Amino acid sequence: KTPSAQWTRTHLILRGLSGNNLCFHHRMKRTVVPSFTENEELKELLQLYKSNKIRTTKYSFLSFLPKNVFEQLHRFANVYFIFLAALNFVPVVEAFQPEIALVPIVLVLSLTALKDICEDYRRFKTDRLINGLLCRVYSSTQQSYVDQCWKNVQVGDFVHLSCNEIIPADMLLLYSSDPHGVCYIETANLDGETNLKQRQVVSDFPLQGEEFTPESFHSRIECENPNNDLSRFRGYMEHSNGVRVGLHSGNLLLRSCTIRNTETVVGIVVYAGHETKAMMNNSGPRYKRSKLEKHLNTDILWCVVLLFVMCLTAAIGHGLWMNSFKESIFQVDTETPPALAGFYIFWTMVIVLQVLIPISLYVSIEIVKLGQIYFIHNDLSLYNKQLDSRIQCRALNITEDLGQIQYLFSDKTGTLTENKMVFCRCSIFGVEYPHEENGRNRYYFFCIFLTLHFACSEFHCFYILFLLLACWVSTCRSCVQAKEVVPDPALGRKLNWLTNHSSSETPSSMELTYITDFFLALAICNSVVVSSPNQPRHVIPEERTPLKSLEEVKLMFQRFSFSPFSALSPSQIKGSPHSLKSRLFIRGKREEEEQDVEDQETEDDLKDTQTNPDEARQSMQDLTKQVEEITDELVYEAESPDEAALVHAARAYRCTLRGRSAESLLVDLPGIGSLAIQLLHILPFDSNRKRMSVVVRHPLTGQVVVFTKGADSVIMDLAESPTDQTEVYSHIKEKTQKHLDAYAREGLRTLCIAKKVLKEDEYDLWLKAHMLAESSIENREELLLESAQRLETNLTLLGTTGIVDRLQEEVPETIAALQRAGIKVWVLTGDKQETAINIAYACKLLCASDKLLTANCGSKDACAALFEDLILEVQGGESLTALTGNGESMSSSFILVTDGRTLGWALEDELRSNFLELSRRCKAVICCRSTPLQKSQVVQLIRDHLGVMTLAVGDGANDVSMIQVADVGIGISGQEGMQAVMSSDFAISRFKHLSKLLLVHGHWCYSRLANMIQYFIYKNVMYVNLLFWYQFFCGFSGSVMTNSWVLILFNLIFTSAPPLIYGILNQDLPADTLMELPELYQDAQTSKTFVPYMFWITVLDAFYQSLVCFFVPYFAYAGSDVGVLSFGSPINASALFIILLHQVIESNTLTWIHMVVLVLSCTSYFGFVLLLSGFCVTCSPPVNPLGIELLQMSHSLFYITCVLTTVAALLPRYAHTHTLQKLMYRQRRTQENRTHVENKQRQRNLTSLSLLKHYPDIQDRF
Repeated sequence: KTPSAQWTRTHLILRGLSGNNLCFHHRMKRTVVPSFTENEELKELLQLYKSNKIRTTKYSFLSFLPKNVFEQLHRFANVYFIFLAALNFVPVVEAFQPEIALVPIVLVLSLTALKDICEDYRRFKTDRLINGLLCRVYSSTQQSYVDQCWKNVQVGDFVHLSCNEIIPADMLLLYSSDPHGVCYIETANLDGETNLKQRQVVSDFPLQGEEFTPESFHSRIECENPNNDLSRFRGYMEHSNGVRVGLHSGNLLLRSCTIRNTETVVGIVVYAGHETKAMMNNSGPRYKRSKLEKHLNTDILWCVVLLFVMCLTAAIGHGLWMNSFKESIFQVDTETPPALAGFYIFWTMVIVLQVLIPISLYVSIEIVKLGQIYFIHNDLSLYNKQLDSRIQCRALNITEDLGQIQYLFSDKTGTLTENKMVFCRCSIFGVEYPHEENGRNRYYFFCIFLTLHFACSEFHCFYILFLLLACWVSTCRSCVQAKEVVPDPALGRKLNWLTNHSSSETPSSMELTYITDFFLALAICNSVVVSSPNQPRHVIPEERTPLKSLEEVKLMFQRFSFSPFSALSPSQIKGSPHSLKSRLFIRGKREEEEQDVEDQETEDDLKDTQTNPDEARQSMQDLTKQVEEITDELVYEAESPDEAALVHAARAYRCTLRGRSAESLLVDLPGIGSLAIQLLHILPFDSNRKRMSVVVRHPLTGQVVVFTKGADSVIMDLAESPTDQTEVYSHIKEKTQKHLDAYAREGLRTLCIAKKVLKEDEYDLWLKAHMLAESSIENREELLLESAQRLETNLTLLGTTGIVDRLQEEVPETIAALQRAGIKVWVLTGDKQETAINIAYACKLLCASDKLLTANCGSKDACAALFEDLILEVQGGESLTALTGNGESMSSSFILVTDGRTLGWALEDELRSNFLELSRRCKAVICCRSTPLQKSQVVQLIRDHLGVMTLAVGDGANDVSMIQVADVGIGISGQEGMQAVMSSDFAISRFKHLSKLLLVHGHWCYSRLANMIQYFIYKNVMYVNLLFWYQFFCGFSGSVMTNSWVLILFNLIFTSAPPLIYGILNQDLPADTLMELPELYQDAQTSKTFVPYMFWITVLDAFYQSLVCFFVPYFAYAGSDVGVLSFGSPINASALFIILLHQVIESNTLTWIHMVVLVLSCTSYFGFVLLLSGFCVTCSPPVNPLGIELLQMSHSLFYITCVLTTVAALLPRYAHTHTLQKLMYRQRRTQENRTHVENKQRQRNLTSLSLLKHYPDIQDRF
């Protein structure tokens, strides 16, 4: 389309939108005016909005009890036990004293309520602290700003803030002390990012000036309803004259952010309290249901079924027993029919056998998970000393899922790599500048890594020592910091021509123009904030004459022959900016008269220098020192490491960004000096365009120029050759593409730099449409995107950059360990395919023997055909493996690599099944050029259709959706802010921490919780069966052979603490063993510890132990005159020893804490029963426990019975656990050790071959 046609279309769209302002107004429903307005209707409207007082507590003093009880009733187990307690109050089914039945549920509810009230009280103290903070709010009565608590701030109030103050509410920026209306904020409290964000006063605001007077503000603000979108704000401000100005997110100051580098700002509150974006994004800890918890619900249902069967058996038995009596010698209720009596007994047995359902299990699981999180949080091996950062556990209830991960999806940049970018190579005008000094540093670092990898090999001993010494010497000589760049000599000589015409290499004017514009684009095409320790923000002064001072500096340099300027003759001092402009860009010539004046001034300066050379030399040294100090102090605060690396690279070539404001930039150019560049527009980066642009007025030509940088896949398509120089530009584009491919093969991140020169009429036409888009109220983002795309066409390609992003330490070892653990690792990245493949080789995701399956398709049909061919190829490899009988699947050597376009087709319904079939058979998958949405779609596809446990790890905002979709999301606190961390379940600082987190803590957490749940079920079933066996000897009457207090407290108190210690401290294997043998992770990963048949094995073991525990005392006391409670005394004691020692047998770790807890459990039981026996007379009617326990413990038969019962019950468990399992485990461990050694030797050989393949001259270099 022609520009005029595009302008007409945009104009019509905007006219249609302006006609719909009324509809927009009705949808927004928020009007903001000053709080001191005299309009009563608007004042009442402001009162309807929430105040700035926040309240994150769940309860109040009056609502705590009913609300907390109501929340706990959401758990089915609590409702079940409340029902049983109420049922026990019914006389016909009463099992024991009603108040005793209340003890379990009251105790559980009380403990949970106590935990909730402690957490709520901490929130209350935090709320009180925040609400009590002070800020300055305008008072219309006092005509000044007064101190006021945050909680008293209302919508419509004017708030005055100073530097380093925290913003109390979401405010519209109306005034800034910056002359250009700019304000800088730090959003670390909101999203974790420490780089500064720029905010702008509302455009065309008529009250912007020296001072802002709230009384003069008579505008009305219409904006959207509160929402949680931090990057979006829509509305308009209507002035008293009827003019409307569009509002956007750049005008909004968000609550909890901090004012930086700005002395004073004033804003009007539009959202307060819980309606602010910060509070609406504060969702608290993430809650996910773990896989183990879902299995637990199934087991609880089986326990309910088992309870029903036992109660039904007792009911039928009691009915038959009642029916068998015709003339009884003892009193029997003959009035109640046997069927009805059986029905009553059914509910009585439900009360008696209620402990079969583990009421304390849910509370115990929560306590155990808190203990596990505590030890994970305090693991020193997961602590990053450099960042002073430890692991964060943000999801409190999925720790056991860490031990079941089957698929791991990882970002590349910042996750596998450092995300500390270093400028490495560049290509300008089709000429490649390799920067070999920087590359040599990379080579030395690689050699050091290789040396450490092979340090254990005796064969390479002497060679490795020599290699290490050479690397160490070279690295000490040339190692530089990440931000420092060693200029390329060839490129440096060309740039020196700007200041030294006698340079040996004379570039063409066209090439020099490309080079100058290339580095100018690197310096200004960004959002970098320039700061320093002494001056927080460098801005452009209003009055500045850099050219005059530049002439003075050049003359001083010329006087003493120690700078490139010294080679210039007096007649060549016309290398000033205007003169250079005429040479390079042919924009006019200087007048002869001006040149004569300059020559005469130069001669006079030279005479002055000869007259007093010492004074001039001293002044020159002072000036040079000052320049160096200023340059060294510059600090660049960038939104991304890429921007910082490019600005530092431009600075290395003396193209230095010194300051910025909203309207101009201050840049030092080589041979020219400081120039104030007029900044017209910034078109920020977005994921749709994959580029950013700045529109400036070129400092040398005066033309309007668009500088663009972005992904090579986008810029190369937008770059077009001029009609008059097609051959030259085609050659440049072809050469640049070759360099891009070479950079990608080396694993470098690539960006293309381009420009576009606009004619004044073209710029004016675009500007009108762009201004309308900026001021539009509806669809502002879409119109701005269209405006940017309309401008960024027919670009002139300047060159490309190659930035190295080093791998994080121990990434190859971590990925290798995860793969050995049976976890499939996928890489989802937005980088080029060649870059991703190179990084995959570097981190050992790809090996030399692996076969790449590349899927880059141009159409959907081609994609479908290719997937079918690749599936056949993989199946053929599997068939070949089956024939050779190697036993190792060949499919593990296939690696699928796909680009973003092919991935988009693969995610559609028609090709989804083929993609799943192919990827499932591959060892790993690398998805390149993938968008954030595609990342989340891939994770969701694998999770839902394969039914596997997924983990996603990333460090940037583009990884948030992927992290939230996965079963376990892990964020890495890197260089791209904290959005990923804040959206994650766990946050780590380095990728290498994944191995310890999954292989050790994940294995432990899953094993502990799974075994603890089985133990809870075991001990409850075992003890309940004792009561069930007794029913066969009491006519199924629901009677028990133990005291009702002991019955209720046995599982609730006496045997509850040991499982907690087991769940927190047990270690089935040492951490070193789990790290050395990642294959052991597969036991948890395949859920072998907690599978359905294990539940029934546990139940059968509990049945056996209960039979022994009941019938050994039964036969021991057969024929004696002991009473019911006397018979139950050795049974209870034996059950206690069996249950506690059963856990000792199952425990792999026994510490003094375990022993203390076991002793306390025994002490508490015997202490309770002895006190009950010694002092209780009417504690448990109708039975009387007085003296029973004391009498039983005075006989030796009691102790003999307990010992025999305990040994007989635990002997099978002991034999199985400590004989068969230990023997099998030793054999497996020996085999895995042997396999591990073989794999390590094979990897060492493959690494040697790969090294010789990629670096054939490695031996010749030393």
